[in-house]
Amino acid sequence: QVQLAESGGGSVQAGGSLRLSCLVSGVSSSRYCMAWFRQDPGKETEGVAFINWDGNTRYADSVKGRFAISEEHATKSLYLEMNTMKTEDTATYYCAADVGAWSCRGKEAFDYWGQGTQVTVSS
Repeated sequence: QVQLAESGGGSVQAGGSLRLSCLVSGVSSSRYCMAWFRQDPGKETEGVAFINWDGNTRYADSVKGRFAISEEHATKSLYLEMNTMKTEDTATYYCAADVGAWSCRGKEAFDYWGQGTQVTVSS
């Protein structure tokens, strides 16, 4: 049973930084894509950052150059480092897993999701 648990959300002023963590358990496949999505009420869920089993990463244009996704196999953790944050980064952030994937695909391919963690950026 795959389980994902996010932590690290909170409030920050514009220009500040936050680091989100996701503890991952139950992934037995050597092929996968892990990602961070975000959703603000009234808006569509946006794929923010992706990393697959061979270390390739991809970012939404809205966060490119400011956010960085990484993983640590020893602790089975996924991270999202968010820098130079903007008010439009305010959202609930979700960790998600597409187990068995050779490459990262769209939102519909992700079978497992965490409960979400709220990030609020104030001006």
